[in-house]
Amino acid sequence: MTDILNPIPGSIITCRNRQWVVLPSENQEIIRLRPLSGNEDEIAGIFQPLLSQFLEKIESATFPLPQATSVQDHAAALLLMDAARLLLRSGAGPFRCLGRLSLRPRPYQLVPLLMALKLETVKLLIADDVGIGKTVEAGLIARELLDRGEVKRIAVLCPPHLCEQWQQELREKFHIDAVVVRSGTASKLERNIPNNESVFSYYRHLIVSLDYAKAERRRASFITHCPDLVIVDEAHTCARPNKNTTSQQQRHQLITEIAQKQEQHLLLLTATPHSGIEESFLSLLGLLKPEFEHFTLSNLNEKQRDRLANHFVQRRRADVKLWLGNETPFPERNSEETPYKLSKEYKQLFDEVYDFARGLVKTTTADMSHAQRRGRYWSALALIRCVMSSPAAAIATLNRQVGKSSERDRNSLVADLDEDLMSSYVHDPTEQEQAVDASPTVVIEQGQQSYKDTDKRKLKAFVQAA
Repeated sequence: MTDILNPIPGSIITCRNRQWVVLPSENQEIIRLRPLSGNEDEIAGIFQPLLSQFLEKIESATFPLPQATSVQDHAAALLLMDAARLLLRSGAGPFRCLGRLSLRPRPYQLVPLLMALKLETVKLLIADDVGIGKTVEAGLIARELLDRGEVKRIAVLCPPHLCEQWQQELREKFHIDAVVVRSGTASKLERNIPNNESVFSYYRHLIVSLDYAKAERRRASFITHCPDLVIVDEAHTCARPNKNTTSQQQRHQLITEIAQKQEQHLLLLTATPHSGIEESFLSLLGLLKPEFEHFTLSNLNEKQRDRLANHFVQRRRADVKLWLGNETPFPERNSEETPYKLSKEYKQLFDEVYDFARGLVKTTTADMSHAQRRGRYWSALALIRCVMSSPAAAIATLNRQVGKSSERDRNSLVADLDEDLMSSYVHDPTEQEQAVDASPTVVIEQGQQSYKDTDKRKLKAFVQAA
C-alpha cells in the first residue's frame, strides 16, 4: 500500500481497516469518504491536516488475487454474479442513480429523466395520470442530479398531509433522507439548529408544507435559502387563480419567485394540470418559461410545440400500458354514481357521532389551551367526515386511535396545533381534485389530548356499532 495525502475523488482507499470511495468535497481540508458498499448514512469526513501529523492514515486500496482454494460450487458462483450485477448494475450505464435505488423503474418512467438530462436547467412539468408514478419519476431525477453533483440539496413542496408519504418514499426508494418542515415540526427542528440559522438552510434535504412556506413571514426565508432542486407536488394548486383566492395566490407567488431564480431546477407534478380554465394552465407553463404563458394553445406553430415538448410530459395509462414491449397491468376503474339511503343502524350511529361531535365543541373549558380547543373543533369535523364516508372508514380511523397511551397525550398537551395539517384532512375545496383521500387519524388523535375517559369510552362504543 502507498500512503496518500490528497486522494482524488473516485479513487478507492483504505482507512480505519475499511475500503472507501473518495467523494468530492467543498472544503479542501475535509476528505469525504463513503464505504465501498455503504450509503449516505455512513459517509465520513477526515480532517486533512491529521494525515500530515500521522494521526490518521490513508492508503491506496489493494485487493488480493483469487486463490484456487477459494473456488466454490455453481450455486456460489451464481450468487456472486447476482451480487456483482446488483451492486454494479449502473457502472457502465448512462444513469448513475440506478445503483442507489430500491426499486426497478418501469421503462416509461425513465422518459422524464431523459428529458431532464437534456435541459441545462431542469424546468419540467410532469402531468402523468394518477398511478403512472410521478413520485418515482421525480425521485429518479432528484437521485440522478444528486449523484452527478449537479445539485446538492433538494426540497419537496407539497400539501401538509402528503409530507410523511414523500419522506417515506424518498428514504425507502431513493436513499434520500429529508426532514419534514411544517407548523407542527418546525419548532422542534429549530431547537437543533446552532447560531440561529434558518431551518431552510441548515438541513440538506427538505419536505415542506406548501401552506407553511407560502406564509408572508416565511416566504422570503425559503426563497433565500432555496435548495438547488425544488419539486412541487399537486402543482395545480399553485396556478394563478381565476378569482381572488388569497391562499392560492400566495402559493403562485411563492413558486413564481422560486422559478425566477437563475439556474433553479424546478419540477412541477400534477395529475390535473388543466382545470378547464386556460389562463390557469398557461400560468403553470409560465413557471417553466415566461414565454409559455403567452402561447395560444389552440394555434401553436411547430417551433412552439417543439419548445413546449421539451418541458412538458403528459401520459395517460393507455399511453404507457404497452411500452417498449413491457406491459404494465394497471387496475381497471369503473366509475358510477349510485344513490343510497342509510340503514336504521347506520343512521343511528351517525346521529350519535354527530351529537358527540357537537358536545366536543360545546364543552370546551377555560382551562384548556387555545391549541386544545382548536384540536377539539378539528376532531369533531374529522369524526363526522369518517363516519359519513362509511362504517368501514369509521372503524379504520377510530380503531387506530382509541386507547392510545395517555402518557404521550400528557406530554403533547402543550404542542402547537398544526392548523394547515388539520385543514388538509377535513377540508376539500370543490375546485380542486384530490388524488389522495387520507384517513383523518392524526386530526382525531390531536383532539383526544383533551378527551375525558367517558369520551374515549364513547369512541370505543362507536367502533363496536360501526
